Amino acid sequence: MRHATLRQMQVFDAVARHLSFSKAARELHLTQPAVSMQIKQLEGLAGLPLFEQVGRVLYLTAAGTSLLDHARAILGAVADAEEAMAALRGQRTGGFRIGVVSTAKYFAPSLLSAFTAGYPGIEVSLQVANRRQILADLAENRVDLALMGRPPTDMKVNDVVFAAHPHAVIAAPTHPLARKRASLSALDGETLLVREQGSGTRALMERLLAEHGVTPGRLIEMASNETIKQAVMAGMGVSFLSVHTIGLEVSVGRLLVLDMEDTPVERQWHVVWREGKRLLPIADAFVGFMKDNGERLIEEAVHPAPTGRRTAKA
Repeated sequence: MRHATLRQMQVFDAVARHLSFSKAARELHLTQPAVSMQIKQLEGLAGLPLFEQVGRVLYLTAAGTSLLDHARAILGAVADAEEAMAALRGQRTGGFRIGVVSTAKYFAPSLLSAFTAGYPGIEVSLQVANRRQILADLAENRVDLALMGRPPTDMKVNDVVFAAHPHAVIAAPTHPLARKRASLSALDGETLLVREQGSGTRALMERLLAEHGVTPGRLIEMASNETIKQAVMAGMGVSFLSVHTIGLEVSVGRLLVLDMEDTPVERQWHVVWREGKRLLPIADAFVGFMKDNGERLIEEAVHPAPTGRRTAKA
């Protein structure tokens, strides 16, 4: 593979993301035959097929999946080098790639807007996904920084805490548990609306229920906080979510935080990057900005309404 070119890596990455030669060609402003030729040349260097087509669907082969990790690491390193040279030339340009867990999407744009106002020449790439995907992006160098509720334990990272992050049980105002003091055992037999496996919120909820021996009557899995909030408002059940996701609905009386002992559960927001990764000056400045201003800006963006605090177990 030593004779592979950066252009071939770029083409390979685009085809792998889209699983389509035509879409990759449009993105790269190339013809489809040119994309096909670059992939054929790369496959020749690898000595293995990188893609296979079943019917009309294109798939990565095992070799393609393995090469993709290396290709993205190479492309990320080149991008880092370009920005490092720009920084040494004294240019306030370049940028950074940031991944945020889906719960953080309620305030991440406000934080980025406040930060980038002081750096009009920079570019920021924002990726929103669940915790599992953001950790994969971090591990494979597809993002420089990540915002999440709990740093990974199976990857060496640096992290900085920038804000408190309360979670609570929520319900519609008409729910029988509304406006009364209750213990978590009151959730026994309740229908609980939950995030998908791989979500940090789901993992925290499962630990909390296990600690208190709570067995819900039914779990209904949903893939987004927005869908869960709509379902709770419709009376389908209760849920356990970050307080930072429900500020608007609480303020207009569509949802409320149940007054339950041992809640809200207090976590913290972290900005995380891989150990050994050399942050460029602009990314390092963002980390400092988050540490100094993150909590205040989150409060302004989401107007949370917690009803007490509890520290989550690690």
